[in-house]
Amino acid sequence: MSRNKFTERRLFFYFLFVGTTLLLLITLFGIQILNDSYKVSAENNVIKAITIYPERGYIYDREGVLLVTNQRAYDLMVTPRQIKQLDTIALCKIIDIDLEGFNKSLKRAKHYSTRKASLLLKEISKQTAAQLQERLYEFPGFYLQERTIRQYPERSAAHILGYVSQVPDYILKKDDYYKRNDNYGISGVESSYEKDLRGVRGTQYLIRDVWNRPKGSFEDGKYDSLAINGKDIELSIDIQLQKYAEDLMRNKKGSIVAIEPATGEILTLVSSPNYDPNLLIGRSRSINFNRMYKDLDKPLFDRSLLAEYPPGSTFKLVNALIALQEGVIYDGTRFSCDEGWRFSAKLKIGCHAHKSPLNLIESIEQSCNAYYCNTFRRIVEKYPTASKGYENWREHVLSFGLGDFLNNDLYNGRKGRVPTVDFYNKQYGKGSWKAPTVISLSIGQDALVVSPIQMANMCAAIANRGHYYTPHIVREIDAVPLNDSTYNIPKYTSIDKKYFNTVINGMERVFTGKHGTAKTARVKGIEICGKTGTAENSHGEDHSIFIAFAPKENPQIAIAVYVENGGWGSTWAAPIASLMIEKYLTGQISNSKQEAFILNGNLMNTEDAK
Repeated sequence: MSRNKFTERRLFFYFLFVGTTLLLLITLFGIQILNDSYKVSAENNVIKAITIYPERGYIYDREGVLLVTNQRAYDLMVTPRQIKQLDTIALCKIIDIDLEGFNKSLKRAKHYSTRKASLLLKEISKQTAAQLQERLYEFPGFYLQERTIRQYPERSAAHILGYVSQVPDYILKKDDYYKRNDNYGISGVESSYEKDLRGVRGTQYLIRDVWNRPKGSFEDGKYDSLAINGKDIELSIDIQLQKYAEDLMRNKKGSIVAIEPATGEILTLVSSPNYDPNLLIGRSRSINFNRMYKDLDKPLFDRSLLAEYPPGSTFKLVNALIALQEGVIYDGTRFSCDEGWRFSAKLKIGCHAHKSPLNLIESIEQSCNAYYCNTFRRIVEKYPTASKGYENWREHVLSFGLGDFLNNDLYNGRKGRVPTVDFYNKQYGKGSWKAPTVISLSIGQDALVVSPIQMANMCAAIANRGHYYTPHIVREIDAVPLNDSTYNIPKYTSIDKKYFNTVINGMERVFTGKHGTAKTARVKGIEICGKTGTAENSHGEDHSIFIAFAPKENPQIAIAVYVENGGWGSTWAAPIASLMIEKYLTGQISNSKQEAFILNGNLMNTEDAK
């Protein structure tokens, strides 16, 4: 090796050594002098990082009534590695837990980590926490984590509000914001608006002595971060109307959905049976949830969004509008009815006795089945093939928001079903079915199913003479009005505005006509337009259905009522809708006898119902 090469190699190693030494010194200087955060880790044996949980945002109704607030609670946390000579019996007695439950929780904590703190017991009361705090020095490895839990002052609207519980594992996997034992909105508005309501966590570093007692903030709070509370939300519902609707539906299964037609704001969203939302907070939540989950009456099931029923005779309104748009009938078109419609000896649709023939307005007033069988047949047979005629009919139906999720801000929902051509091709064979084959669609039966919120939205579209706004439950977030094109741009049906007045006049006659199917539910001084319906139910008594809006001009409320096993629409659903409308528009009830009948009605006990 030449002398020059040897010198070059020596210089290389010299500079490498000097450079590495300088880098190490700079790093140590930064750690020890410039960056004190490493000091926290170094002194972790006496410094405890405490998570500061923000308050979830409050929830109010449209009039500013507080629906959801918070109360203080405490979680008992444990770091298994720090446990020494634990008096298990004493601790269990303080926190009111049996030895088996304690050991299971401790085992779970050890399985998670022996070095990291994890939850031992969730949501201890303030009283228990105060008692434990005085003796916490006796239990090294344990400490109290303050948080808030929900509280529901009105004890109403459980399905709307939803509930909060421990964050699910699938959320932990896909959202790194959350940590184990964080709270999370599981259903309702709590879920739909979780990111707005949850706030942002903070951290506080506390110095503790050898007995695990807090001795003050580390470095005067230099490394602490403040929690940011969640945003407050104002809902569109009227809680007084909501509570009244829940009273009317007591001892009945079904749903009431009311919408403000001019905005799409949901005024009432009732599913019955319901429950007190306070049952799903605190340590008794799991017990109460399991009990209600097993309840055969399904109080946890939100019928307003998830139940799917045939629309029954209320759907005749849509068929009337489609027929007018297609030019196959006009106001004065009459069809005869001999207690029903007959195509053949085997294919017929019955109807109640009434005068015949009827024009369009009279057919709505008296809910004539034969009129709409003839109408539906004309719509479909206007086209060269049944499949083309049916597909055209179906597109009209879809324009009313049926067969769709509606793209609202609600936590859950179902699309319902407006059968496709393929559906019937599979059922009957391609080219082997015609309008009479599916004739019961004319009166809202066959394979057609909708949810109550879709029916209320359909009614709002009729009230608005051809358009609707996507139903939604939130009005403001932190006092800022909801400004979303999803909710403030109208969606138009495929029916021209000029055709709606005739149908609406028929809906008014349902109340005011001599033979109106809801004349007994008429409210003096209020122009209500509605339509009764009865949906066939193969599992028992038919379902009672009614849709309505009021007033006739500039409507303020559109409503859909479903009462399961209630029979005729005029018996239960129509008076419930009328009482709701009067209550909302006037704040009082003029027919106390009708109100008492509904309030005291019991359709969940078959003997009482008879």
